[in-house]
Amino acid sequence: MAIHLTLPDGSVREYSDGTTGLEVAAAIGAGLARAAVAVTIDGEEFDAGLPISIDGAFSVITDDTDEGRVVLRHSTAHVMAQAVLDLFPGATFAIGPSIADGFYYDFDVDRPFTPEDLERIEARMHEIVDADQPFERDELSVEEALDLFSDQPFKTEIIKGVDETEGAAPDAVSVYRNNGFVDLCRGPHVPSTGRLGAFKLMRSSGAYWRGDENNPQLQRIYGTAWENQKELTAYLDRLEQAEQRDHRRLGAELDLYSFPPVLGSGLALWHPKGAVLRSVIEDYSRRTHAASGYSYVFSPHVAKADLWKTSGHLDYFADSLFPAMELDGGQSYILKPMNCPFHILIYKSRSRSYRELPLRFFELGTVYRYERSGVVHGLLRARGFTQDDAHIFVSAGGVAVELERLLDFVLMVLRDFGFEEFEADLSTRDPEHSIGDPDLWDIAETALASALEKAELPYEVAEGEAAFYGPKIDIHVRDAIGRRWQISTLQLDFAQPENFDLSFATADNVKERPVMIHRALLGSIERFVGVLVEHYAGAFPCWLAPVQATVIPVADRHHDYATEVAAALESAGLRVETDAADETVGEKLRRAITHKHPAILVVGDDDQRDGTVGLRMREDAAEHRGVPLADAVAELTAACAPPR
Repeated sequence: MAIHLTLPDGSVREYSDGTTGLEVAAAIGAGLARAAVAVTIDGEEFDAGLPISIDGAFSVITDDTDEGRVVLRHSTAHVMAQAVLDLFPGATFAIGPSIADGFYYDFDVDRPFTPEDLERIEARMHEIVDADQPFERDELSVEEALDLFSDQPFKTEIIKGVDETEGAAPDAVSVYRNNGFVDLCRGPHVPSTGRLGAFKLMRSSGAYWRGDENNPQLQRIYGTAWENQKELTAYLDRLEQAEQRDHRRLGAELDLYSFPPVLGSGLALWHPKGAVLRSVIEDYSRRTHAASGYSYVFSPHVAKADLWKTSGHLDYFADSLFPAMELDGGQSYILKPMNCPFHILIYKSRSRSYRELPLRFFELGTVYRYERSGVVHGLLRARGFTQDDAHIFVSAGGVAVELERLLDFVLMVLRDFGFEEFEADLSTRDPEHSIGDPDLWDIAETALASALEKAELPYEVAEGEAAFYGPKIDIHVRDAIGRRWQISTLQLDFAQPENFDLSFATADNVKERPVMIHRALLGSIERFVGVLVEHYAGAFPCWLAPVQATVIPVADRHHDYATEVAAALESAGLRVETDAADETVGEKLRRAITHKHPAILVVGDDDQRDGTVGLRMREDAAEHRGVPLADAVAELTAACAPPR
C-alpha cells in the first residue's frame, strides 16, 4: 500500500508503506537528512526514524530551528537521566522537559549534586552519545507501564494520571528506550544519541516535586544543548554578557538601588541616583501622556474587599493578593493588585456622554502582588511596583481608530528609550472560555490585527490564548544582546464595563456600554529600569543618566573654578557631580568611567586662566583640551536633551 505525501514545495509524491521520515528527507537532499531531527505530517510531530503510515503534508524539522532545538534538548535530557541513573545507583527520576535555551531533569538522590558530580555526569553523557544508541519508541498499556516503572514513584504517579495536566489516566502510554534505559515520554526524539549536538551541564539546585513545598525536594540539574559547538559557544558568550549586564549587580555598582533582606522579598530600596533615573523616566511618561490626550489621576493603595469582589480580582486573582487587613470593626481591606477598578470608579462618578469618548485616564500607580519567593527576581519580578497604567473608555465603533493611535504611541515611547526591534503576540478568543458578544470579539481582534499591520509590526497569533474578558497585544523588544523582553500590553476588556455597569449616552441619548482598554507602555517602572540597565549595561544615554557630567579639578587650587563650571552646567539643566576627592586625576577619571558618566570635564591651570575645560565624552575616549566653557555647556545640553 502506497502513501502520498505533500512536500513543502506543493508537490505530491508517492512512497511505499513503511518509508521513514529520514528516507523521505534523504530523497529530497542529503543535507536535509543530516540536519533532520524529526518530521511533521499535517503539523503533528513524529520521530524521523519511524515508518510513515498516513498521507498528509510532510515537512522536516531540522536541528537549527526552534522546533528542532526542542527535540535536541529533550533528547539530551534523556541522556542526562540515563547518565545519572548509571552513576547514582538507587536514584529515581521525575520529569525532564526542554526549556528556553536548554533543559532540566529532576532526581531524587541521597545528597545534593556537586560541581564534580556534574563533570562526571557530563563525561558519561559524552560516552552515551559516542555509543550512538538508537532511541526506540514503544507503546504500553497502563498496567504494563506501571509494572515497568514500579521502582520509580514519580513515573508511577504520572502514569496513574495524578498529574493535574494529564487528567484521567490514558489508555496507553509511550516510552523511549536506548541501551536498556527507558523513560516515559511522548516524543519525538532524535533517531539516535549520536545525532545530538553540543551540550553543557550548567548548575544544580533543589526543586520541589510539582513545585509544591509540601512535596519531596528533588535535585534539579540544568543544562543547555545546541546543534553544534559554534552555537553552544555563542550561547555561553551571551550568558557571560548577560551576567555582566545583570541589573542587580550593576544596580549595586552604580549605587542605584538595593534589596535589603529586612524589606522582604521582592521589594527594592531606591538610592538617590536610582531615584533620579526613575524620576527622569516618570517625568518623561507624564509629559508624553499629557501631550497625547491623557488625564492624570491618583488612586489609593488599599480598598475594601467589596471593590475587588466586583472587579473579579478576589475570585480570579486570589493567589496573588496580599492577605486582607481587618479594619473598621472587621471590614476587610486589600492592598491593590491593579489600578483598573479605581479608574472605573472615576468614570462611573458621573454620567458620561459620547462626546467625552475616548476618555483616557493615566496613573503612575503602585500595586502589590504576592509573587512566590522562588520567582522574585530583582526589579524584573517584584512584589511592589509602579505601573505607567492607563485605562481608555471608548465606544465599540471607536476601538479600531483608538488602537491604531495607541500602537503608534507605544512604539514612539519605546523608540525614545532606544529600542528598535519589535515583535508582537496577538492573543485571540477561546470560544469556550470567553464572555461578551462574539461579533464584538471579531471586531476587536480584526482591529488589533489591522493596527499591527499598519504599524508594520511583525506578530504571531496565539489562537485561543486571550483572557476570558478580551483579546490583547503583547509587544516585545530585543535588547543589545538579542534577548526578547515583553514590555507593553494592550488589553481589551469586555468584562469590567459589565461588572460595574458602565455606560455612556449616545447622540440619540441611548445608553451604550463602552469598551475598556487596559494599557501599560513600560509595564512597570521597576521592571523597565531593570531592562534598561541590562540593555545599556548601565551606560545610559545622556538624557537618562543620573549623573550626566563629572567635573574633575586637577589640584586643590582648581576647586573654585570646578565649582563655577559645575554651576554653569547646572544652570543649563544638567545633572552634575564634582569630584573633589583628595586623589589623583587618574583615580578620579577611573571612578567616573566606572560609574559610566556620559561626560567628564577636567579643569587645570590653563582652563582656570582661559575659562575653558578639558572635555571627554563617553563615546569619544579622546580628551579635547581648551574647550571654551560656553561651548562645552552647549554641546552637553544638546547631547543630553530628552527625546521630546
